Amino acid sequence: MYYKFSGFMRKLAGAWASEAYSPQGVKPAVPIEAPPIIFATPTKLTFDSTVYDYAEKNRVPELQKFFQKADGLLGQMLYRTTMTLTVEGTIYCLIALYMAAQPKK
Repeated sequence: MYYKFSGFMRKLAGAWASEAYSPQGVKPAVPIEAPPIIFATPTKLTFDSTVYDYAEKNRVPELQKFFQKADGLLGQMLYRTTMTLTVEGTIYCLIALYMAAQPKK
């Protein structure tokens, strides 16, 4: 069942679906013509004779070789540094929470 507000009786009254979705006699406007499709127009291709090459030599393989050495010394150093910073950060957060929980004197 659909309902609409009756201006005459000042309450909700039963109505057809078309009346309920366009209340008080307001009818939806029907567009006269369809809007143009945005991507239907052909694109203009421009060919620029000037080519800019800002790319440098790819250094990723060199860095991979550096950080993946078989000796494991660098890996251990990075791991221990990361774990130290993680533990220190956790301790700092716990101290900050403890201080925030204490009442001011």
